[in-house]
Amino acid sequence: MLTLFSTFAVAVRAEPFPKLRIPLGRHVGQLMPVEVRYYTDPACPRSWGREPELRRLMWEFGDGLRFRWVMGGLAREYRADEYPTLVAEWLELAADTGMPTDPRAWLHNPIASTYPACQAVNAAAEQGPDAGYAYLRRLREGLLVERRKLDHFEALLGEAGLAGLDTERFRIDLASNAIIEAFAADLEEVRSNRIALPSALFLGEDGLRHGVWGPGPYEAYREAALAAGADPVAAAPTDALEVVERFGRVATREVEALTGRPRPVVEAELWSLAREWRLRPAPALTGTLWERA
Repeated sequence: MLTLFSTFAVAVRAEPFPKLRIPLGRHVGQLMPVEVRYYTDPACPRSWGREPELRRLMWEFGDGLRFRWVMGGLAREYRADEYPTLVAEWLELAADTGMPTDPRAWLHNPIASTYPACQAVNAAAEQGPDAGYAYLRRLREGLLVERRKLDHFEALLGEAGLAGLDTERFRIDLASNAIIEAFAADLEEVRSNRIALPSALFLGEDGLRHGVWGPGPYEAYREAALAAGADPVAAAPTDALEVVERFGRVATREVEALTGRPRPVVEAELWSLAREWRLRPAPALTGTLWERA
């Protein structure tokens, strides 16, 4: 099985990286958005655990950041003897991050590989970075919360409409050689540079690259965004409905992270909105997702 790393160290660096083999990007002030190369995989539980930080970054900096979703290819093939370890890993990460997860997928409906899902995200991103993220998020929820077997063409195609994509264009792109080549380039970038998942690289107007390598706290991402020249555009949301209006389906932990309020207060507000039929809970094994009723 081809995997990345089981342990991660967070580092924030600002340096030229002369040997890092990835495309360069230059921007002039905030007339142009700062490019963020976000290294991830739809089935990566550590990436799922950092969705609150990612969405907080999107909220605070808005259109000042433009994301490029680089697929890391977490596993070319999973073996049955690995399933118990994966169940334990997912449960540990759910406890550490507060994000809802259901590792019973490995007991009843395991995926064979993450490669098809990675290629599908590349295909979705052909419709723009926002479309790429909408589809990536849809796959994350399907794989890590809903126990969906999203590892083959028809299943991946079925998620495109739910993510708001042009499904016919997605079908054509997913079957193209260009997407195979794009994923191969992503794999080469991640593996030749030994990049942990998730990681983020902010391409600054000063020619330097500001990286957060491995799962990091929000402050690390914010520091890198500011160093790259991005300007904050929005204060923290004041209530849960604002977060749901912006992102659609959200986890309790994400509302907590974006609003900055204590979890008991957030949970009380969410359930109050559910009693008023303004939000609908979607329970998972280790938590809850929320959406408009």
